[in-house]
Amino acid sequence: MGRRKDKSIVTRGPGKSARRQQDPVLAELLGEKPIEDKKKKKKVTPVVKTKEERLKEKKEKKEKREKKGKKEQKKRKTDSSDEDESGGHDESNRDWLRPAGQGKNPFEDDDEDEEDLMMGDDFGAEDSDGSDDAAMDEEGGSDAEDLPIEKQSKKLDRRKARNEKLAAAEMKSQGDEGGDKIGIPTDEELAEEEDHPLELSMINRRIQEVSRVLGNFKQLHEPGRTRSEYRHVFQKDLCAYYSYNEFLISKLADLFHSNELVEFLEANEVKRPVTIRTNSLKTKRRDLAQALINRGVNLDPIGKWSKVGLVVYDSGVPIGATPEYLAGHYMLQGGSSMLPCMALAPQHNESVLDLCAAPGGKTSYLGALMRNTGYLLANDAKKDRCKAIVGNLHRLGVTNTVVCNYDGRAFPKVMGGFDRVLVDAPCSGTGVISKDPSVKMNKDEKDIQRCSHIQRQLLLAAIDSCNAKSSTGGYVVYSTCSILVDENEAVIDYALKRRHVKLVPTGIDFGDEGFVRFREKRFHGSVNLTRRFYPHTHNMDGFFVAKLKKYSNKIIGEEKEKAQKEDEEEMQEEKEEEMQEEEEEEEMLETPHPHNNRAS
Repeated sequence: MGRRKDKSIVTRGPGKSARRQQDPVLAELLGEKPIEDKKKKKKVTPVVKTKEERLKEKKEKKEKREKKGKKEQKKRKTDSSDEDESGGHDESNRDWLRPAGQGKNPFEDDDEDEEDLMMGDDFGAEDSDGSDDAAMDEEGGSDAEDLPIEKQSKKLDRRKARNEKLAAAEMKSQGDEGGDKIGIPTDEELAEEEDHPLELSMINRRIQEVSRVLGNFKQLHEPGRTRSEYRHVFQKDLCAYYSYNEFLISKLADLFHSNELVEFLEANEVKRPVTIRTNSLKTKRRDLAQALINRGVNLDPIGKWSKVGLVVYDSGVPIGATPEYLAGHYMLQGGSSMLPCMALAPQHNESVLDLCAAPGGKTSYLGALMRNTGYLLANDAKKDRCKAIVGNLHRLGVTNTVVCNYDGRAFPKVMGGFDRVLVDAPCSGTGVISKDPSVKMNKDEKDIQRCSHIQRQLLLAAIDSCNAKSSTGGYVVYSTCSILVDENEAVIDYALKRRHVKLVPTGIDFGDEGFVRFREKRFHGSVNLTRRFYPHTHNMDGFFVAKLKKYSNKIIGEEKEKAQKEDEEEMQEEKEEEMQEEEEEEEMLETPHPHNNRAS
């Protein structure tokens, strides 16, 4: 049943069935022209195009745009030739020379002109070479498909690339000029600068000029000035500009060329990217990356050389306080700190020693590589730092490790016979200046000598703790976070002369080779198997890694000492025997014979 319609109710308004209102006729009655309704448009039924028709239409638009670009290029070439003949009109005054009737189409996009006014672009003909349109076509998309913000971004990118290209060409042209001689201040002027220092901008400019002279000294130096004078001014300016002491700058100047030295110092002023290591005992790198991305962390794999490293660009949450970090899924660790563990490459069921283990980053990586099998001993000389080792091992789930507190130099007296040994020796820290800027001023010759002496003792102790007869190991890895030769190649060469060891490849595909010759020093020929890493070339902390293979448990020098002791003992025994024989003969002569007594 339904409700019947009440016919007494009168509907109000025209309703849907009402006729449309007619056009006004008052204008016609008055003799005026009727007003046209602009809103009236013919109703056009939309035509649905197929995919093939859309592609064809898109292709035709692209061909038209290419033809238009070619015509504009030809027109510009002819215009430029006419300008050369007529007296030098260029692109900068073409707009006001153009007739009024041939102005720009008002319906065209004028964003590019606005950008030119905002950016202060006055390169003239360089802007109108048609390269922008060609670049857009090469990128594989038409302007119709891009959003306005994407168009603006592409224009800015092309403008930036063009500016960088012009700047590089200008610098190259300046560097090729060999006629200008660049001078340096005299001793009196330098003395005045000590009382009245120059501005940093002036010092930086002189650093660039002197660096260019040292790179091409024969052509650019001032007559009567030596290279040592230029080097003196160069190093003094570097000390003032980058806040280093003279000792460290002189050490670095011996290590790098002038241009590379500036790059190294500039790299130390920038923080290295934050890197994390995936704990393979608890998760996989893919799963960890997805979890962190969901938390707003922007990251990428650290490189092809590592299967567990990730580099973090930015993060909306504290990277050291996420639930994944607290659960032990990753460890905050520098990329260079992973390299010694990769070089040692511990195998399952081996006995491994980490001689200088705190704070536990390398120890936990070794435990993960061993898959919690075998035996891992983590030692550190400072008792307070051992607490950090224990905390990290518990958080990361490493269960095959024992932590102890002994002086690493005397560790062979405590325990030995390990298959592999890692010694990350304490150093001056010249490779991690970006983390600890105090190194710039507080290091001197005594500090370097002290560190080198301790490093030699630790390396010999590590070699003595290793078992040369191990079926799978017998390897020792030595590493430092320093780039000075006194703490790296010199220490390795010292160990090669005093123990039965040899250098083997580290297994790391990148990095610079170690120095076989450095100034007046000459090292063993196999020292080039070591690897060096720099912040300005590898974008990681400065590091040094060397891998040694022990082939005999005997100690060079002890055999000679033992032989000498044995010879001395034999000689002493012979002397004692001779003394005893002489004493016996004297006693025989002094005592009377019994037959003589009877006769008397």
